[in-house]
Amino acid sequence: MDGNSVEKPLLLPPTVEPSYVKRKTSLFTSLAKFILKVLMWVVFILWVGIAFLLPGKFSTHTITVLFNATGGTVFGFTGSFFLLFTGPVLLISILAFAYIIISGEEDFSKKKRSGNPSFRLWTFPVIVDGPFGVVSAAELIGILLFGVYVIWAVYSYSLKAISLIPDQLSFKVQSSLFLESMGLHLGSVGIFCLAFLFLPVSRGSVLLRLIDIPFEHATRYHVWLGHLTMVLFTIHGLLYVIAWTIEGRLIDQLLEWKSIGIANLPGVISLVAGLLMWVTSLPPVRKLNFELFFYTHQLYVVFVIFLALHVGDFVFFISAGGIYLFMLDRFLRFCQSRKIVEIISAKCLPCGTVELVISKPANLRYNALSFVFLQLRELSWLQWHPFSVSSSPMDGKYHMAVLIKVLGEWTAKLRGNILNDSTSDAVPEEELPLKPNTKLTASVEGPYGHECPYHLMYENLVLVAGGIGISPFLAILSDILHRIREGKPCLPRNVMIIWAVKNSTEIPLLSTVDMESICPSFSDKVKVETHIYVTRESEPPLEEGNVQSSVTTSAFPVSKGHAMSGLVGTGHKVWSGLYLVSSTIGLIILMYLLQVFYTSPYGISTWWYKGLLIMACMALSVLIFGGSVIGLWHLWETRILEKEGYHDGVIKFDEEQHNGNTILKESSIESPRKSTLLKYGTRPDFEEIFAYISKCWGHVDAGVIVCGPPTLQASVAKEIRSHNIFKREKDHPIFHFNSHSFDL
Repeated sequence: MDGNSVEKPLLLPPTVEPSYVKRKTSLFTSLAKFILKVLMWVVFILWVGIAFLLPGKFSTHTITVLFNATGGTVFGFTGSFFLLFTGPVLLISILAFAYIIISGEEDFSKKKRSGNPSFRLWTFPVIVDGPFGVVSAAELIGILLFGVYVIWAVYSYSLKAISLIPDQLSFKVQSSLFLESMGLHLGSVGIFCLAFLFLPVSRGSVLLRLIDIPFEHATRYHVWLGHLTMVLFTIHGLLYVIAWTIEGRLIDQLLEWKSIGIANLPGVISLVAGLLMWVTSLPPVRKLNFELFFYTHQLYVVFVIFLALHVGDFVFFISAGGIYLFMLDRFLRFCQSRKIVEIISAKCLPCGTVELVISKPANLRYNALSFVFLQLRELSWLQWHPFSVSSSPMDGKYHMAVLIKVLGEWTAKLRGNILNDSTSDAVPEEELPLKPNTKLTASVEGPYGHECPYHLMYENLVLVAGGIGISPFLAILSDILHRIREGKPCLPRNVMIIWAVKNSTEIPLLSTVDMESICPSFSDKVKVETHIYVTRESEPPLEEGNVQSSVTTSAFPVSKGHAMSGLVGTGHKVWSGLYLVSSTIGLIILMYLLQVFYTSPYGISTWWYKGLLIMACMALSVLIFGGSVIGLWHLWETRILEKEGYHDGVIKFDEEQHNGNTILKESSIESPRKSTLLKYGTRPDFEEIFAYISKCWGHVDAGVIVCGPPTLQASVAKEIRSHNIFKREKDHPIFHFNSHSFDL
C-alpha cells in the first residue's frame, strides 16, 4: 500500500464462525435425486454418442439397428429421428424440472468449508487473452470436445466421400461429386451444432438452471456456437455453389424447390438470413451500431422456418429440441412482458446514474445476482435493455431496484424523462425543475440469474467492480447483512470490495446500502473492506476527501403500483415444469393427429411441406397446450396477489411498507468509513492486492466475482491464474474466478 491511502485498511481474518441452519435431507429425496441424475447422464451420453457415431463407417450397423427399433410406430422414419434426437433433449428437461423441484432450497451448510480449499474446473481461468475471452478449465474442455467432434466428423465424411466416387469418371465430375458430398456432410455437422445453439439463449431454460449457469454467462456459449455453426453452414453453401458452377447449372440449382429431397431455394433464404445475423453480430459492427445487430437478429425466425423447409421434417428433428425449448421460453417471456409495470420511484444521482424502483409481488423468486430486461414505453416500444438488480430480495417484499448508468441515447432519454425537461443535457441536474407527476411505465422480463445464490457459498469474497459494475455488489452486501441479522444460512465472513471509478462523484453509490441500519454492529460478524480507486482524479475534489452529498431526485407517487408478472421460467418450479410437460405432450398429440388424419390418409410426402407442418405443430403445442397452463398459472398468481393485498393487479402500499428498510428513502452520503481505502490517480494493482489478501486470509477458498469491462475481467483472471499456479504457497488462498458481466 502507498501513501495515497486516506485510511489504513482494516482487513482482518475471520473471528466469528458462521452460524449454519442445518436441514436433514430424507433418504427418499436423496435416492430420487441420485436416480434422476443418473438418468439424465445416461440419456445425455446416449444422445451425444449417436452424434459421434454417425460420421464413422463402423456406426452404420448400430444406427440401422436404432432406426429399425424406433421406426415401427405410426410416425415411421420421422418418429425415429424425433425419438433419437429431439426426444432426449425434452426428456432431460423434464427430468431436470423434477430434480429441481425435489431439491428444494439450497442448504449452504453442506457446502465445502474454507478449511479444505480445492481447485474447481468451473472457476479456474485457463485462457485469459484470446478470441474466447476468459475461459475456465471446464469451458476449455467443452471447446476441445466440440473441436474434436468437428474434426472427426469432417475427416470421416471426407474418407466416406472419396470412397464413394467411381474412379472411371473424369476429374471434373469427380471434383463436383466430392464437393457436393462434402457440402452435404458439413451441413449435417452444422445441424448438430444447431441443436446446441438455442439452448444458451433460452433465458429461463431449465437446463441452464440444472447446471446453475445464468443466462448472462451462457450468452458467450451462444456466440461461440453461432460462429462455429455459421462457418459450417457457409462452407456448406460455398461447396455446393462451386460444384454447381463447375457443372454449369448454378442458377437453376439455387432456384430449385424440390418436392422430394432437399429444397435448395429455402436453404438459400435461410443461409442469407443467417449470414446477415452473423455479420451484424461481429464485434466491430455490434459495438458501432447495437440496434442494427439487435433488429437483424430477429431474422432467426426466417432462418429457422426456411431451414425446416430446406431439410424436411425428419432432418429438422436433429436440431428441433433446442429450438423447441427456445420457443417455449420466448412465448413465456412474451406473456410476462404484456403486463404494464409502473415505476414506483426514480432518482437521478449527480454521478450520472439513475435508480429505478419497480413494483413486484412478494412471491417473486430471485437472488442478489439477478438481472431483468426492461422496456420503457415512454422511450421505445421495441428496445429491451438488461440491468443487474441492485437490491437484495430481503430489502423489501414488494419492490426491486436497478441502477442505470447514463451512457447512450436510450439512457439519456430516460434521465431527461425523469427530470421532464428536454434541455436536461445542457443544464446541470441540480438546477433542473422537478416534476413529480411524471410517470414511467415499464414492461419487465425476468428476473433471471443463478439458480442458487453462489455469492453465499464462499466464506471469503472479493468483489471487483468497474464503474456501474458496483450495482450487483450492492445487492450482495445488503443480502449478506440481512441474512446475518435474521440468522439465515450465509457463509461470507470476509468481504473485500475493489472498485475502480473514473470520478469521485460515483462514490456516493456505495451509500445506497446503509450497512449499520440493516445490521447493527455488523462488523462483529462480517469484515467488509472497501478499496476505491479514482482513476481520473489526482486528489480529492473537496477537503479531507469528502464528496458532495447532493442528490437530485424525482420521486413518483407510490400510492399504487402495478406489480411485475411472476410468469417467468426461473420462477415457480411446479408451474414452469407443468408448462414444459403439457407443451411436450401436446406436441406429440398434434404430431399423432397430423399423421393419422392428414399425412397418411392423403399421402403427403413433400419434404418441405412436412417440415412446415412440423413447425406448425411445435408452434400450436406451445400456444394451445402451453398457453392453457400459462392461463391457469396467471389465475393462480392473481389469487395469490389478492391474498397479499393486490386488487386488479395493483398493490396498495401502507405506511409499514414505506417506513422500514426500503430503497425509497433519500440517500445520505457519508464520508469514507474507517474500513475504506480511497486512492486517487491510480488503477488497482491486482498483484499487490491478491498478495495482501493471501497474507491476511490464509489457506481458504476465496470467491472472486468480477463485474466490469472485458479488460478488467482479463486483468483479474490473469492474476488469479498466476497466483493459483505459480505464486501460491501452502498457507495462501485458492482464488475462484466468477464473472457477472453481461456482454452481448
